Amino acid sequence: MLAKIPFLLFTTIRSMANYFNIGKLAAVHGTDGELLLKHSLGKRSSLKDVSAIFIEEHKGSFLPYFVQKAKAKDAEHIYLKLEGIDTRESARAYLQKGIYLQEEDFQAQASGQAPLSLLGYVASDREHGELGTIDEIIEMPHQLLARVTYREKEMLLPLNEQTMLKVDRKGKILHLDLPAGLLDIYLG
Repeated sequence: MLAKIPFLLFTTIRSMANYFNIGKLAAVHGTDGELLLKHSLGKRSSLKDVSAIFIEEHKGSFLPYFVQKAKAKDAEHIYLKLEGIDTRESARAYLQKGIYLQEEDFQAQASGQAPLSLLGYVASDREHGELGTIDEIIEMPHQLLARVTYREKEMLLPLNEQTMLKVDRKGKILHLDLPAGLLDIYLG
């Protein structure tokens, strides 16, 4: 059944104020309104000690939903039963909606090695210095991008073995060596 439900070709993970996007509701499971959450926490999780998740109903508008039950399916999926969603039909209305955690819950749930753990880090290029805070991580097949605003321009920076020099977890800085001319494309 899950194979028939199309999922986006890429996953977007972003930070909005103190809310961190961990994934999307990918499918309805069963008949009692249970949902399947596809997440990018970087480890198997059952959202232990998380009492509420947040769904972005409208751009920048987050509504809390209390977690009745959460069970890990595998390293990327969680079966999730939310208060007030009790039928398969009502659950369908939430498909493809982004799921957010508050910062404290996000820090407790995300693996330090997961790409989304870089949200909120400062991107610093070897040549240009500090570029700005990583606002979003975009996972595409064979490519990982960080969205950073530098000099009032939104930029997508490639994150891979060639560009990532060092991750300073204590200072929350991602040291990069970006390809020559990349910033010129954005800055004109």
